[in-house]
Formats: sequence, C-alpha cells, structure tokens
Amino acid sequence: MEQRLLVRFVVGPEQMLVPDLAGKLPGRGMWVRAERAALERAAAKRLFSKAAKQPLVVPPGLADQVAALLVRRCLELLGLARGAGLLAAGFDQVRERFARRAPRALLAALDGAAESRGRLRRLWPDVPLVENFTSEELSLSLGRENVVHAALAPGGLAERFLVDVGRLSGIRPGTMP
Repeated sequence: MEQRLLVRFVVGPEQMLVPDLAGKLPGRGMWVRAERAALERAAAKRLFSKAAKQPLVVPPGLADQVAALLVRRCLELLGLARGAGLLAAGFDQVRERFARRAPRALLAALDGAAESRGRLRRLWPDVPLVENFTSEELSLSLGRENVVHAALAPGGLAERFLVDVGRLSGIRPGTMP
C-alpha cells in the first residue's frame, strides 16, 4: 500500500503513541491506513502495542486527534500557498488567475451551495475538487472573510496538500475524487 494512504505513528516519551504525519520523528514507525475504522480497530485491539512489542498508551479519541492534526496541516499549507502567491480565493479571482493554466486543486467549502461548487467544477472538470473544509476554516487559514472557493497552483505545496487531504478524507467526512 502506498505511504500516501497511510499514517505513521511512533513511540513517544512515557510509551505514548504519537502520530507522525510528516514522517520525520525518530524511531521505528508503525503505519496504519488513513481510515477512521482502521485507526479505531488498531487502538481497540491493541495492535500498536503488538507492533511496538511493548505496552503503549494510546490516547483516547485517536482518530479524532489524527483528523484534527491533518486539518491543521492542510490549512497551514493553504496559508503558505497564499503567502507564496500560489493560491487564489473567490470564484472570480480563481477564474481570472487560472484562465490560461489549470490549477492543481480546486477547493469548495463544505457548507457552500451545491450550485456554486458545480460552477467551479465545470471550469476544470479534470482537476481534483477538495470539499473537506468549512468556509470558516478556509477563511481563517487564508486571512479573508467568507471564503467559499479557492484554487491552488501546480507545485510542491499543492502536491503535499493533496496527499494530506487524501489521508484526511478517510478519517473525516468530506469528499475528494
């Protein structure tokens, strides 16, 4: 299975299980599918302790913790993209910015109107449409009010964002092709 579909965990201080979303913490990693059911099953059946060959403290609500960490990572990447000039927010700005070259990812707020998501989708039918975040979450990460639509330019930030959103999609409600 591809690592982009997995979440890595390591043993932290005091035998605490720690999610390692960046995959950079020291120690032997334990990989689990980025799906809520897989995380809950691994915690309930003590599979982390078996893999680590030692008793571990698994935090309660592990799947929710991982989802919250992934949301934060994704929103931070959007903020970085905005600061680097790689993101446009607002339907008209998205359409103008990417008139010549298609974006790498489209974003539509979960709580936005279905009709407006359809308008965005019709502009670039082959570009992934990410619908994992509320308007409030997008607005906070981009430093603007009422963000419903956004688009990311192609590049490394967009690729990292799509990997994290793919993992998030298995844990938190939302859709992404």
